[in-house]
Amino acid sequence: MDDWVAFLSARLAEDADLATACGCDGEWAAHGHTVDFCVTDLPGFVPRFAEHVTRHDPARVLREVAAKRRVLKRHAPGPRGACRADGSRWPCAEIRDLAAPFADHPDFPRRY
Repeated sequence: MDDWVAFLSARLAEDADLATACGCDGEWAAHGHTVDFCVTDLPGFVPRFAEHVTRHDPARVLREVAAKRRVLKRHAPGPRGACRADGSRWPCAEIRDLAAPFADHPDFPRRY
């Protein structure tokens, strides 16, 4: 396995394992100054929640946003509705994958 693929696969596995370990339904919501993250009784702030939150600190989020913007720039739509990066029909698989985490957003494009 390629070093880059191994590295990224391991980081993704860590994120997925930690998010899964947090339990609940995975749907968290902000309401003003409060966050609803689990519909159950918890004895205080659970350490795995703290670890999950710190793994998604603003610095990491900004690095991830910058990286995804670079991918988006490479995969812009080109002439005749094709992706400039690989020539496939727009939106290409990479763009659909980048958009997938936002599938629950009200402005998510429902048609390709």
